[in-house]
Amino acid sequence: MEQIKNIIFDVGDVLLSYRWKYMLMDYGLTETEAVRIGTEMFDDPEGLWGLLDLGTVPQQEIIERYCRKYPADEKVIRWFIGHGEYMPVARPAVWELVHKLKKQGYGVYLLSNYSEELFKKHTEYADFMNDIDGLIVSYMVHKAKPDPAIYAALCEKYELNPSECLFFDDRLENVQAAISYGMQAKQVLSKEGLAEDLEEIVQVYKSLQKK
Repeated sequence: MEQIKNIIFDVGDVLLSYRWKYMLMDYGLTETEAVRIGTEMFDDPEGLWGLLDLGTVPQQEIIERYCRKYPADEKVIRWFIGHGEYMPVARPAVWELVHKLKKQGYGVYLLSNYSEELFKKHTEYADFMNDIDGLIVSYMVHKAKPDPAIYAALCEKYELNPSECLFFDDRLENVQAAISYGMQAKQVLSKEGLAEDLEEIVQVYKSLQKK
């Protein structure tokens, strides 16, 4: 295993948590209704949410497609997609560790599937944005994980050697794609587990400095 020089993070369910169900319940839905409509949007058979991430179709057009398909839920869908600022939850303990890694000299990068509007809303007040050296978000390149092209886009833009990169993502298929591309990668199953992994990297660096 080559020495890690760059640490790459997905954003959703890695550097941020999502409270989409509670956001919909705050709107006034029951938990059952919130789960139904959230699943309807995220798991739409035509992949409408994935189109948002790709950035190939304007957000407003995607909203109109949803509303034509699910007319009974139109009001909720318009509100939900239009108010993404209510969805993210900070992970300050993780952000602090990202900052420590940056201070230790690691390159810090983002590689995430997101629409432009939601990415900007979700990261506007996120401390980790002050520590990143670069990012590729799906809407920028019209490619989404696990497509190898998005991993290549990040490495080519910032001249990264994949074997010197460690990638953290919550989805197994994205982790496997990163490994196939030549990166080291680990699946994030909880914010606590991620914090432990990052703290281990911080401590290993400190121990190497003492030698």
